[in-house]
Amino acid sequence: MNEFTHRTVVVLAGGISHERDVSLRSGRRVADSLQQHGITVVLKDPDAALLAYLTETRPDVVWPALHGASGEDGALRGLLDFIGIPYVGSTSDAARLAWDKPTAKVLVGRAGVATPRSITLSRDAFRELGATSVLDSLTNELPVPLVVKPAQGGSAQGVTLVDDRDDLPRAMVEAYTYCDVALIEQRIVGTEIAVGIIDSGDGPVALPAVEIQPLSGVYSFEARYNAGETRFYTPARLSEEISARAAEVALQAHRALGLRHLSRVDMIVDGAGTPWFLEANVLPGLTETSLLPQALEAAGHDLGWVYSALAEAAIKESRA
Repeated sequence: MNEFTHRTVVVLAGGISHERDVSLRSGRRVADSLQQHGITVVLKDPDAALLAYLTETRPDVVWPALHGASGEDGALRGLLDFIGIPYVGSTSDAARLAWDKPTAKVLVGRAGVATPRSITLSRDAFRELGATSVLDSLTNELPVPLVVKPAQGGSAQGVTLVDDRDDLPRAMVEAYTYCDVALIEQRIVGTEIAVGIIDSGDGPVALPAVEIQPLSGVYSFEARYNAGETRFYTPARLSEEISARAAEVALQAHRALGLRHLSRVDMIVDGAGTPWFLEANVLPGLTETSLLPQALEAAGHDLGWVYSALAEAAIKESRA
């Protein structure tokens, strides 16, 4: 029996975002891993009765496994702070910064990390200034290839790789389907990697980088969550020097955004070996095909032990 078995953990999964199904899978995996270590777990889909339930039952800690805005924009975490319930993961303020990709790029860039050149456009500005005029000005300064993505959101939903200028209007419409603000970014060609960060109380530690090689060439929503559509290499097929550089970039991003407990930093390593920051995730996917669990297992960690340690760290910090 381990030291955490007397704890009760409420795992929140589901929600109403576009990533509901992924959240349910992540939550189930977290719950199973904790239960295998003898911990009492209550798996709940958030609804109008959630805050009253938490206030009445006072669980030891909440694990938000809610992907999308409902779990990652900071709102839920702020409410948990108000009612005095500890939770695993970044604070509401840090989550808010990381959730907004343009904001995260600015903060991480100020920390000295390379991040692709980009422009952020609201739907209203795009309409009022004229789509044709805006896109002509944009492509004069940011030639293809480009990546267009919603300024907020995850799991590659609304993301389009643009190789031809004529495809840009459609990419903008796709991004605006998911968010009122779009991020248009220079596309860096290279090796796509993700570096997970874990901190159970002794300081953040970078896990082995996971190299991502989607068979279709695009790491889409389907490629992320359908087994067999993407090859993963853990650790990534990079030199020891470049791997160390990527790990340091991930740690710099984690610290620059004020993240805690766990995060995942997505990057592209170009031909010269430079890791380019793309985005940081305050709630990495924890499904059977997700990157953070792969990195934990590659590092020799037991998932249940790590998840238990993170829950215990959240409890201890709340009492400090």
